[in-house]
Amino acid sequence: MEAKAQTRYLRTTAQKARRVVNLVRGQNAVEASASLKFQPQAVAIDVRKLIDSAIANARQKAEAASERFDERELVITAITVDEGPTMKRIRPRAQGRANQILKRTSHISVTVATPVKEGAK
Repeated sequence: MEAKAQTRYLRTTAQKARRVVNLVRGQNAVEASASLKFQPQAVAIDVRKLIDSAIANARQKAEAASERFDERELVITAITVDEGPTMKRIRPRAQGRANQILKRTSHISVTVATPVKEGAK
């Protein structure tokens, strides 16, 4: 069973989000969600919500297909952070000049799946 979730236009830079995402890549989804609860970075809250959403999506898929579901078996198989559009703002400076302020956004996608057993077909 594989399920995906994504968040778009998240108001944080991709660089800051990647620091948090790299901590949970390849982990068990439930354990990753629990470990993000104690991370000091602000984006950890959004990543945790995204992982919880992917777990809920997997649960809905399993119920629709009438399959057995155990969220403790789910593993984060793929999680990516991409840059979103940048909002450009102007800050007035001295002597009639202006500085540009770049407000960056990011898109985060996560895929959770149950690992395939080697003996199963």
